[in-house]
Amino acid sequence: MRPRRGGTRHVGQTAGVSDPLRSLLAAPPDLPVTAGLAALDEALRSRGVAVVHAPPGTGKTTLVPPAVAGVVSGRVVVTQPSRIAARAAARRLASLLGEPVGETVGYSVRGDRRTSRRTQVEVVTTGLLLRRIQHDPELASVGAVVLDEVHERHLDADLTLALLIDIRANLREDLTLVAMSATIEAERTAALLGGHDPAPVITVPGALHPVDTVWCPLPPGSRRTDDRGITPAFHDHVAATVRRALAEQEGDVLVFVPGVAEVDATIRRLTGVDADVHALHGRLSSAEQDRALTEGPRRRVIVSTAVAESSLTVPGVRVVVDAGFSREPRTDHRRGLASLVTVAVSRAAADQRAGRAGRLGPGAVLRCWSKAEHAHLAPHPEPEIATADLTAFTLELACWGSHDLRELALLDQPPPHALSAARQVLVDLGAITEDGTATPRGRVIAGVPVDPRLARALIDGAGLVGTKRAAEVVAMLSEDVRAPVGDLVAALRSLRGGHRSGSWRTQVKRLEAVAKEQGAKDQGADRHAPALTDDVAVGPVVALAHPDRIARKRSGGSSYLMTSGTGAAFDQRDPGPLAGLEWLAVADADRRSGQREARIRSAAPLTEDLALEAAGSLWTEVDEVGWTGGRVLARRRTLLGAIELGSVPLSDPPVEAVTEAIQEALESEGIGLLTWSEAATALRARLDFLHRALGDPWPDVSDEALTQNLQSWLGPQLARVRSAQHLRRIDVVGALRALLPWPQAGRLDELAPERVEVPSGSIVRIDYSQEQPVLAVRLQEVFGWKDVPRLAEGRVPLLLHLLSPARRPAAVTADLESFWDNGYPGVRADLRGRYPKHSWPDDPRNAPATRRTNQPRTRR
Repeated sequence: MRPRRGGTRHVGQTAGVSDPLRSLLAAPPDLPVTAGLAALDEALRSRGVAVVHAPPGTGKTTLVPPAVAGVVSGRVVVTQPSRIAARAAARRLASLLGEPVGETVGYSVRGDRRTSRRTQVEVVTTGLLLRRIQHDPELASVGAVVLDEVHERHLDADLTLALLIDIRANLREDLTLVAMSATIEAERTAALLGGHDPAPVITVPGALHPVDTVWCPLPPGSRRTDDRGITPAFHDHVAATVRRALAEQEGDVLVFVPGVAEVDATIRRLTGVDADVHALHGRLSSAEQDRALTEGPRRRVIVSTAVAESSLTVPGVRVVVDAGFSREPRTDHRRGLASLVTVAVSRAAADQRAGRAGRLGPGAVLRCWSKAEHAHLAPHPEPEIATADLTAFTLELACWGSHDLRELALLDQPPPHALSAARQVLVDLGAITEDGTATPRGRVIAGVPVDPRLARALIDGAGLVGTKRAAEVVAMLSEDVRAPVGDLVAALRSLRGGHRSGSWRTQVKRLEAVAKEQGAKDQGADRHAPALTDDVAVGPVVALAHPDRIARKRSGGSSYLMTSGTGAAFDQRDPGPLAGLEWLAVADADRRSGQREARIRSAAPLTEDLALEAAGSLWTEVDEVGWTGGRVLARRRTLLGAIELGSVPLSDPPVEAVTEAIQEALESEGIGLLTWSEAATALRARLDFLHRALGDPWPDVSDEALTQNLQSWLGPQLARVRSAQHLRRIDVVGALRALLPWPQAGRLDELAPERVEVPSGSIVRIDYSQEQPVLAVRLQEVFGWKDVPRLAEGRVPLLLHLLSPARRPAAVTADLESFWDNGYPGVRADLRGRYPKHSWPDDPRNAPATRRTNQPRTRR
């Protein structure tokens, strides 16, 4: 539960700094950070919090923890962003003390711990400290926490900082906190640490040697990336740049590439170089990582992921070759697709990488891009909280007991839509309730050191495929394994036989132990698990982790539909052995900008039965009534998410559903679906005229208004509609009359009459379809009118279309007074020659009107 203010002050197990640490502080190595240790000591004694702002290479990771140990009672816990960095930092400090790791200085990382009762400085990964905080919010025996590399803005680091500030404010006022940053984020961090009074910032200037920049862009006509990722041509270019560095520069070479696959691709291309080539990344065993970090008798090339960017010192390096890419989390929350994507490195990260060449002496960085391209790089990487999947983050908050993020001191608030998506995932997993409270199952899931989805797959998958098989698959998925042509079964077999899968094997053992412990509580899940081959067993575990990515092949094509509703397909240039299978469990998919479907990066075979077993909560049976092809269609569909498993017709669909379907049809296809008789069209035109002329309460009867307000005028009749034929029989005139306002309805014929009597005695229909009502009538029939009739309470005059005896247009006027004086003489002169038998009086105002087509004969 979330800590509350109160309780006793905690004093650590060890009072006073040990002799080895005291000796180190009395005669520290010549590192730039020593200039700030006195100010740090003063800040911690007076405030208990501080921020150390120092660039990489100043020695802050080595000397700040001992300095903090000299101020506090209790163990000093130091965080690092990776297991490699944690082990390396502990070994570096222990070597300065002349002790083995595990004495005064120790470390704890996932699957590996070296500490003792005498340990005063313990280096841990940030994720491990987060676990400890959840289990022991008071951090008993801990006197101080030093958060290193907070500027990297990893999600678990942001959350750990916020929880530590919460603990200090509400439970452990004596807990000392130090945050170390290499960038200007130091000022923001200080504001969070100090609350109303920002924490002291101790700034240590850098002491890097000069680093020459050599621009090594790809030759014209070649591409660095395509829709598959980094191109073979660019891999060749990076390897060629490494060979150039070996030939032109001195010292060991550190090569930065974005991921494990790129590390392997680069090493393959460096065969035959006159140097020892080592890989460096988080999936290697501890022994392999140590070899990469240990100087040897020969010159070395270390090909590394971003793990060596800022938090890890690689000894002997004088040259950096930077491919210019990094791998960052990106999440399409609407489609539920989260993955690591390869992006261009930021300028800040590129500068940190280059700085690795200037720690021992003057060095050089060879950048595999141009100076012009460098100017267009983003200045800083985005914090993970803005781009990453927030499921694990949200579960940690729920277990902490925090429902209002504004209560926590986060450097940035998470995007609301990402937080909402994460909460829904956790509700679906049974990890939290609808109000965000962690459930007992959620606390079990949170205790498994993998993503909550994978934790669920481990716990529930043990009963389907056995604990070891479930642990193997979950460990594989947690390691971000790139499956050959997307086949996870092949990837699993490769890991089992691979010589570079040490971290995977360690993770399998840890997860298997967790699964067995949970299985024992569930009375032995293994006893009920069927014996399945890998071809069948991998898919259910993947499906349990990602039920929203269970996919079924679409009929008549090569693409798939996932339960989330997202389309997906394999790369058509190399689809692999899984393409064409009816069912798949997709582990990794990404959707590139401008593409309709996601690309399947890794998957495993599945069957319909196993899909239902893994995603039973997505099974639904729904009755659907819709308008298709001009008719009402009703059917009962069986669905797994968005995937249809089958359907049968509904013979007697609910009246409400039919009504709703017809309403949707009218809204989408327009009210032209109704039968508009001449009378209905005329009435609508009259109402439209009055609405334009008089406004309310006369109703708006435009297409848009009628479509948006179907229920108000068609409601009673829609309830009786059962088919398209019924729809065409609707009495539209009656429906429109239902819109007439009361009591104004009685004045309809007065304000907008259908017809008007002209001086000849004829009753002539008014045309309301024009902007102004039109009366089309022969000229002879309006003799005697001195002015035109006016409608809508005299506001709008009729527009007279005066016709010849042959009913052809002769004149248009809404002002008879002016027409008789000015227009009529010309019309009379023009028409009486063509129609001599008709009456063309000189004085039309006083002449008798006539319907006759010629003049009456004079009696003799």
